[in-house]
Amino acid sequence: MEENIKNTETSEEEVEVKSAAPEEEQEIGNIKISVDVVSTIAGIAASQTKGVAGMYSSFAGGIAEKLGAKKSPSKGVKVDMAEKSVKIDLYIVVEYGVRIPELAWELQEDVKNNVETMTGLEVEKVNIHIEGVSFASEETEEIAAEATAEEALPEGE
Repeated sequence: MEENIKNTETSEEEVEVKSAAPEEEQEIGNIKISVDVVSTIAGIAASQTKGVAGMYSSFAGGIAEKLGAKKSPSKGVKVDMAEKSVKIDLYIVVEYGVRIPELAWELQEDVKNNVETMTGLEVEKVNIHIEGVSFASEETEEIAAEATAEEALPEGE
């Protein structure tokens, strides 16, 4: 099915997708895809990729999360929508020891495939910005696992 994509006049943050129906059928309506939707899809795809420790947030965003603000799946994602294409910038923190070129290639493929599959938009570029390295050690993870196991035990055991 062929799709025509054009920006709406009311907002630069949405793209209008018109489905081209066969000549004998009438067009039912339009589909508008928000920049927030594309950034959420890209953020979830990126955070699920092995080797990504997390998405990079600004100082203010990090403080807001510590104070109880809801975590945004679009954190660390910048999306630029053009008439028929999308450019995505990902700001990530990688796990220590991961080969960055291989991780970046996998990230680009995962994000591109997810966004194109779910929205029907063409992803022109996925730029990866490495903003930090996470040094979480196995020892820290073991301590956290033990603490969780102790909390799960009933009292008196």
